[in-house]
Amino acid sequence: MRVVLAEDLALLREGLVSLLESHGFEIAAAVDNGPALLKALLDHRPDVAVVDVRLPPSFTDEGLQAALAARREVPGLPVLVLSQYVEQLYARELLADGTGGIGYLLKDRVFDTAQFVDAVRRVAAGGTAMDPEVISRLVARGARDHPVGRLTPREKEVLELMAQGRSNAAIAQALVVTERAVAKHTANIFAKLDLAVSDDDNRRVLAVLAYLNA
Repeated sequence: MRVVLAEDLALLREGLVSLLESHGFEIAAAVDNGPALLKALLDHRPDVAVVDVRLPPSFTDEGLQAALAARREVPGLPVLVLSQYVEQLYARELLADGTGGIGYLLKDRVFDTAQFVDAVRRVAAGGTAMDPEVISRLVARGARDHPVGRLTPREKEVLELMAQGRSNAAIAQALVVTERAVAKHTANIFAKLDLAVSDDDNRRVLAVLAYLNA
């Protein structure tokens, strides 16, 4: 599985390269700035990009914008964004085109090797990997200003796990309930949020997140 990596801090970049290679990934390119990232993504067309949001030269959202520009040229290009802080605007921009193969993790998650590698693989497979903290912020925001506030506490738990990209079986295991109970909660969530029911795990995650970011 080929990866393009973008991180301006040399020590962290080298650490990520070593970590990914040790788990069987091939590093197609490892760059430290936005323009180089865009070129690498278009030249290599990797299976997944792992991208720091803030890159030179602007140190604002250069990495994210380069990744989004590449996705416009290569629709559905899988991108996992790493950020130091929760930025709802970044999550909203990442979700805007409604296609799968996206992830948004806080950099702290990198130190949980299993979680990080799982997120990279999930995004590469076209799935969604959203940081639990990002989801918590979105749900808290939604509770104040739109119908997510009608969800029960259990439905909010299911929503947060769903938005992380988990299947009904994984949600059932995490909450120690039956899959049938999860399916019921999921149906209630879609009904309360006025979303079309979908059996596609990634599509339903994107739908919920897009709704929460509206």
